[in-house]
Amino acid sequence: MTDIMYYDSPLGRLVAAQTDGALTGLWFAGQKYFMASLKDDMEIREITQYQRFPVLEQAKDWLDRYFHGEKPSVCGLPLAPSGSPFRQEVWKILREIPYGEVTTYGAIARQIAASRGSGSMSAQAVGNAVGRNPVSIMIPCHRVIGSGGNLTGYAGGIDKKIRLLTLEGVDMSEMYVPEIKNSHRSR
Repeated sequence: MTDIMYYDSPLGRLVAAQTDGALTGLWFAGQKYFMASLKDDMEIREITQYQRFPVLEQAKDWLDRYFHGEKPSVCGLPLAPSGSPFRQEVWKILREIPYGEVTTYGAIARQIAASRGSGSMSAQAVGNAVGRNPVSIMIPCHRVIGSGGNLTGYAGGIDKKIRLLTLEGVDMSEMYVPEIKNSHRSR
């Protein structure tokens, strides 16, 4: 059984999910890969305000503090995102990115390659794992940018990524949103 609650943030509605006392998801409602990490055969129950689930209460408190400009730690939160060992490795690195700072997909790829003693790691594979992060904001995938300041890739939408980075006080002056190229050729 997975229980979900809704949280109305300044950036839109969030959906938090808990299973067996651990936070298994936090998504912007309707975002790419929305609730994809939950098993298809799992029963999902929307909780009411009268039911008490400690991890969802903790998540609500964390989000309240975060959106009021505080820097809450996720250390005490029982997070249990579901994913492959590689994705878990990437998500662990995401948790280490300090509040108000950014890193690149390439830097994470180099960090994983170094920890494995291999010559290289695909930044694209890292990007795929970052994009599939089921615990948005708390596992801060919004703090990962492309090389040269490219604000590419955020399942919740680039507009939300920009607003989260702005909330955290990130200097956005050297960052940019890539142009979307038309895939149709002129004839």
